[in-house]
Amino acid sequence: MAITDSTAERFTAQDPDVRLMLRVRGDDAEAFEELMLRYQNRLVSLLGHLTGRRDLAEDLAQDVFLRVYRARKNYVPGSKFSTWLFTIAHNVASNAQRTLARRREVDIAAGDPSRSGPLTIDAAAVAASGLMPTRQLDKLELRDVVNMAVATLNDRQREAVLLNKFEHLSYEEIAAVMQLTPAAVKSLLTRARTKLRDILEPYLQQGLRVEG
Repeated sequence: MAITDSTAERFTAQDPDVRLMLRVRGDDAEAFEELMLRYQNRLVSLLGHLTGRRDLAEDLAQDVFLRVYRARKNYVPGSKFSTWLFTIAHNVASNAQRTLARRREVDIAAGDPSRSGPLTIDAAAVAASGLMPTRQLDKLELRDVVNMAVATLNDRQREAVLLNKFEHLSYEEIAAVMQLTPAAVKSLLTRARTKLRDILEPYLQQGLRVEG
């Protein structure tokens, strides 16, 4: 769908990252470095959660930025910059997930674990479940139990939760990133919250172990 002049002007006026990207389009190296500084850690975190691989996430983040740079001359503001960026990240992560799925059986058969340790998801995922603990939990304990709970979500549910709760994207923005309808995103998040609640509630309220 073509982007109207009014849409481009609106996002240019409202989003400072769009203005930075327009400078990148004009070959401004400092603007590109600024965008990388703003989004590097966020991309690595998101990609790490989506692939389950810390060692892979940094390489994928660099791939995302490379794609952004290569696409700079064709960039037209049609959404928030973060929505455009996370759409590229979604495609990169989807490709990586397909590759990992093809390799998984070989890795298991060879007894060579390729995962590089637990990913850190903070207490925001507990808020995503609609629950708060009734007993005292130390940070490491809470991190571990939330990690195990989020890991039980399927790929699309996990991505929707991360984009919604950690990146604060709206249903419409998540739909654009994941190439779904807003109604499908709402359904994904509803199912994800229900699953997180079912898994986390016994632990947070009574201390029953979450099975990983």
